[in-house]
Parts: sequence; structure tokens; C-alpha cells
Amino acid sequence: MTSAPQLSHRASIMPASPIRKLVPLGDQAKQRGTHVYHLNIGQPDIPTPPEFYDAIRSYEEKVIAYGNSQGIRLFIESIQQYYGSLDIALDYDDIVITTGGSEAILFSMMAIAEPGDELIVFEPFYTNYNGFAVMAGVRLVPIATQAEDGFHLPTTEEIEQHITPRTRGIIICNPNNPTGTVLRDDELMQVRDVALKHNLYVLSDEVYREFVYEGATRSVLEIEGLEEHAVVMDSLSKRYSLCGGRMGSVISRNKRFMDVVLRFGQARLCTATLEQVGSAALVAAGAKYFEPMISEYRQRRDATYEELQKIPGMLCRKPSGAFYIMAQFPVDDIEAFSAWMLTDFSDGNETTMLAPGPGFYATQGRGSSEARLAYVLNAPECRRAVELVAKGIEQYNSVNRKDK
Repeated sequence: MTSAPQLSHRASIMPASPIRKLVPLGDQAKQRGTHVYHLNIGQPDIPTPPEFYDAIRSYEEKVIAYGNSQGIRLFIESIQQYYGSLDIALDYDDIVITTGGSEAILFSMMAIAEPGDELIVFEPFYTNYNGFAVMAGVRLVPIATQAEDGFHLPTTEEIEQHITPRTRGIIICNPNNPTGTVLRDDELMQVRDVALKHNLYVLSDEVYREFVYEGATRSVLEIEGLEEHAVVMDSLSKRYSLCGGRMGSVISRNKRFMDVVLRFGQARLCTATLEQVGSAALVAAGAKYFEPMISEYRQRRDATYEELQKIPGMLCRKPSGAFYIMAQFPVDDIEAFSAWMLTDFSDGNETTMLAPGPGFYATQGRGSSEARLAYVLNAPECRRAVELVAKGIEQYNSVNRKDK
């Protein structure tokens, strides 16, 4: 029997998703009859608005044919109108529809960087940036932010220390996944000044734009001077509870950049037609769903944070946006603890699944006692899920002390 052909180096370094890696253990727990509270993944439980389904049901074309690689006109124009409602004027060709925010991120990385080039990213960061960077052959250069100051940006001097001749851009996520941090205006100006000084792109992940609970923030598309530097990577997944619809977009006023993104889009032909039809109807419905949705998530955030604050030794700051909390746990190994919660722990036949912190870092050794909690359950369930975490910590540390 001959051995299998060798795989690529890319295959060997492609990371597994830390958000999903514990799913097999969670499935086994469910098979044992344990109810698992999922705080590991940012999957909203709020119903997708009916306009999406109504538009698809009323679709009358007899053939679902290939669409335009840029996206169908109905959807692109609805995106224009959405940004217009935010006082951000966009040309039609400033927008390319993508298969979720994921493809938007991958296309943007590949458009600005050669294999071996570098992109600055502030850690902890959305874990899949790691995977997209591997796929694009790009090196992420992490700059640490700290839980003690709410994961806000470091000084300009520290950022500039990481810039090399191979640096092509700066990635920001605002509001941030996994920390929930909302960048202040002075931080956005700081990023602008560094980008202009060093002639870099700013890749801005703005998927959680509506999820701001205190204060306000701006899109990089609104920042004067960044017209040729700003790229927004957007998605409908969270805004309209449409994660499985896989509808996103790349947006930039840089015409040469957008021409490259469009050619990437042509290589994959087009995005799904029916999802675009439904999404256009959603966006055209306006902002009527946003206010009650944000109010609901604010309650969930407050409930989750209040329960975390009851746990001795837990370190976290109340986030101002998105629907995540990055917390430092009083355990010696978050990976082991998170797995143990699914294999060994149960209280009232219930347990909680977390997303371990190391997967949100590029720096080896960081995040070993941290986890991200996604408060995507209703407030009482969030409280119960964190209560289970508290009981689990006490029991886990007690067992470990006995073993020692």
C-alpha cells in the first residue's frame, strides 16, 4: 500500500477554529443528555426578519442563473441607500458583494498584500483572521492590547515599532470581536495618521456597527484623508441575524483596489442570487429592527457582566459594543478548563461551552487563561450559563489542588 501524496505547507499550518474546536465534546455532552449553553459562538438567536423570507418566496424567475460578479443591482443599491442613511455617500462601483464578511476579509488581504507581506493586527482579534492570512500567504504582525484598559489601542510609537518595509496595512475591528471594545475618535485619528504617514491601507471590519451600547463611533469611510486608504469589510450576518445567509461586502472609494476585488469576484463567478434578493429586502426595510435589537443585547450584556463580576478572581471590563466579553479566568489552563466543562462537569444536567482565548492571539502563550463569551442567549440564560461557569471554576480548581 503506497503512502498518500503530500499536502501543502499551507495545509499544515492552517489553524482549526477555536470557536468550533470543542463542538465534538459538546455533542458528546448532549448525547449524554446534558443541556449545553453555547457562549462559544456569535450566533444570534433573534429571528431573521420576515422581509428576507417574503422576498425569496415571491421570486418569480424560472431559472436561478449566474448573477453579476459584483452583485445584483437590487442589493447593491440597497447597500448604497443604507450607507446614505449614515451620511456616507458611495458610488455604485464602490461596492462588491461577497460570500459573507469572510470572503470580504480574504479578498481584501489578497488585494493589498503579496505572499510574505505583513498586516498589523491588534490582539486579541477575530480568530479567523489567522486562517485568512494563511490562505492569502500573509503574515499577521500582532500588537498587544490590554484587558486592564479595556483593550484600547496602544501608543502610536508602539504601533510604528512594528512597521517594516513589508507592512501593507492595518486591520481594525470596530466594534471589536472578541473584546467588545468601541474605538474612540482619537484612536481612529491615530490609525489614520499612521496609515497616511506610512502609506498603508486600513482594513476595517465593521460587522458590528449597530452594536454600540454607550457612546458612538465612526466608519473609516467617514474619515477625511483616508479616501484612497480605507477599506470596509462588512456583513449582514449580525445586523439582521442572517449568519447562514452568507451576505457581505467589500467597500472602498479606491477604484484600483475595487477593480482587483471585482476580478477576484469574477474568478468565483457570483454570490448566491436568492440570498441577495432576500437581503436587499431586509436592507430596504430600514433600521426599524436595530433599536429593539440593541436594547435586548444591552440587557444580555449587563446580565452576563454582572454574573462574571461575582466570580472571585475574574478580570474583565464591561464592553461598549458587539456582543462579546473577553475575560481573564482564575484557572491555570483555559483550554483544559473549557474541555473539562464539557467532559466532566454538570450542574442540574447543564453546562456551558466557551471559546478559549489562545485562538484569538497570534502571539504564542497569550490568552492561556482567557476566554471569549458571546452573550447571544436571552438574559436569564446568560445568567445561568455564567453561574455554571462559576460553579465549574470552583470545582475545577478544587480538583486540581487535590491532584497536586
